Amino acid sequence: MSVHEVDTPHGTAQLHVTDVAAPSGLLVLGHGAGGGVDAPDLLAVCAAAAERGVLAVRVLQPYRVAGRRAPAPARQLDAAFIAAVAAARELAPPSVPLVVGGRSSGARVACRTAGELGATGVLCLAFPLQPGPRKSGPAPSRLPELEAVAAPVLIVQGERDSFGMPPTAPGREVVQVAGDHALKRDVPAVVSAVTTWLDALLA
Repeated sequence: MSVHEVDTPHGTAQLHVTDVAAPSGLLVLGHGAGGGVDAPDLLAVCAAAAERGVLAVRVLQPYRVAGRRAPAPARQLDAAFIAAVAAARELAPPSVPLVVGGRSSGARVACRTAGELGATGVLCLAFPLQPGPRKSGPAPSRLPELEAVAAPVLIVQGERDSFGMPPTAPGREVVQVAGDHALKRDVPAVVSAVTTWLDALLA
């Protein structure tokens, strides 16, 4: 594993790279709003992808590199992720397919940027479909972010995720696993769902 620092429009990001020789694909994943790149599902998915010859990269957003826990605004997250993916592309042959994704907030960022990045697919780990309650009333669903993605999407969601269960749709597969939003209860099931989808997507 290697770590690379990347300049973005909103500060320095980090690429945590699970290196492979002669990669057949590139997988770039972002982290949750208050978490980091060492979440169990991110680590396990990247390790499994690397075993299949896919260069796996976890992006640590600039606000986390700077030591802050409160996430940056969406437009800043998106711009930083786009810059990080551009840097990650330089680590793999230009012809290999790109899959972007992440857990929770990182999945939302990937959905919003997939079109601009030309992604072959989008991997969402614990997509936060419905925001938590707020004093001003119910917050709008994040479903439009999923529906805006033209590429194939895989969502791996805990059966008891308090942020809701995204619906399936043409081009959008939803796999339910035991557990909640953290996806810690059955990490092997998470990995199995992801690798099955990746193998088919990159075949």
